[in-house]
Amino acid sequence: MPEHHPATTTPPPAGTPGRAVPTLLVAAPASGQGKTTVTAALARLHARQGRTVRVFKTGPDFLDPTLLAAASGAPVHSIDLWMTGEADARARLAEAAAVADLILVEGVMGLHDGTPSSADVARRFGLPVLAVIQAGAMAQTFGALAHGLAHYGAPLPPMRVLANGVGTARHADLLRESLPADIGWAGALARDAAASLPERHLGLFSADELPDLIDRLDRMADALEALPIGQLPPAVSFPAPAAPTAPGPRPLARKTVAIARDDAFRFIYPANVDTLFALGANVVWFSPLRDRTLPACDALWLPGGYPELHGTTLAANADMRAALRRAHADGLPILAECGGMMALFDTLVDKEGVSHQMAGLLPGTVTMQRRLAAIGHQAVTLPGLMPDGDEPLRGHTFHYSKTDSPLEPVVRAVSPRDGAPGEAVYQTGSLTASYVHLYFPTNPLAIAALLGGKAG
Repeated sequence: MPEHHPATTTPPPAGTPGRAVPTLLVAAPASGQGKTTVTAALARLHARQGRTVRVFKTGPDFLDPTLLAAASGAPVHSIDLWMTGEADARARLAEAAAVADLILVEGVMGLHDGTPSSADVARRFGLPVLAVIQAGAMAQTFGALAHGLAHYGAPLPPMRVLANGVGTARHADLLRESLPADIGWAGALARDAAASLPERHLGLFSADELPDLIDRLDRMADALEALPIGQLPPAVSFPAPAAPTAPGPRPLARKTVAIARDDAFRFIYPANVDTLFALGANVVWFSPLRDRTLPACDALWLPGGYPELHGTTLAANADMRAALRRAHADGLPILAECGGMMALFDTLVDKEGVSHQMAGLLPGTVTMQRRLAAIGHQAVTLPGLMPDGDEPLRGHTFHYSKTDSPLEPVVRAVSPRDGAPGEAVYQTGSLTASYVHLYFPTNPLAIAALLGGKAG
């Protein structure tokens, strides 16, 4: 797989107004309306016209960013006013604005869903909104829905609406005529199964699983080019942060962190890898599916992914399972998140009820469920690794499996919504494991302590 390198662009000097860059937040009334396809196709349209495009994804997400990165040709970072925080978002937007000809931000769920929502992001940063509405089964109600999206809650920046799944030219006319005067018409897209993106239980397929992805995006980009939305959106200014960020400590200097990355382990925020580089770490990659041994390293990170889809292959790789057990016995620091944790239990039971032997670092069984088991933001304070009063690590959870283990959690994550106990965090020896996907920039020193050899 290609190596990941940290961003090298330089934001404007602190306190400067920043460049005004055409910018658009692409949202919808709900999931499944086509906003990822439209955002990716817009990125592809302008990138192939020679523009430098930077794309962001609102909310926790690992899959959509791979599609958006393939379309734009650049890494895609997340913007979440709670998980990543406003300061992180402002700094990344300013960095993008220093080089970009177009900035696109894909929303999450429905425009007003969640706290904070995509609408909150649009308000906070002054982003014009494109609402993608699946309009195949409606006529004048299209206008009512658009009116509600534009006027619910506090005022939003200007909104345009794109009708998706439109049947005929007459149908498009009915939709356009239904819009209130203060909402712009962005055009109508016809139904096109050949341009749609396939999905499964955790969301859309990743970019590297779709060999015809660019063909699909080009097909949609051709359709968008002929519509009003094919033109550049209004410009937005993104001021640089008020004060430059001083270089931080490098507690992982001269340490190598090995990261699992393959078809079973793929949920990795680019910002997390950038954080490891900033902490001084050398990063190497390995595949628990294909490799028989671990690379030479001082710490391991097994991120989330789809171990349940590759249980047979993981179970058959006895050499890798033994290598993981030796690393743990030797006290190598290990962080395992969600799918990475699942692969370290004794047994994994997939959706078909088939049991697969896993690495056995955690006692018990993890079993796939037919329904979503947990979703939401999570805050984590790691005992023994974080001083009292330290800022919790922030992250999120999203999984379809449940664990059955005699191991008692060392702590539980906390839901920021109501303060209720969240996901279990297990520590055994040098291993820290949880369903929580951590966003490393929220507390880099805690990550360094976790990967630096301090056991629970």
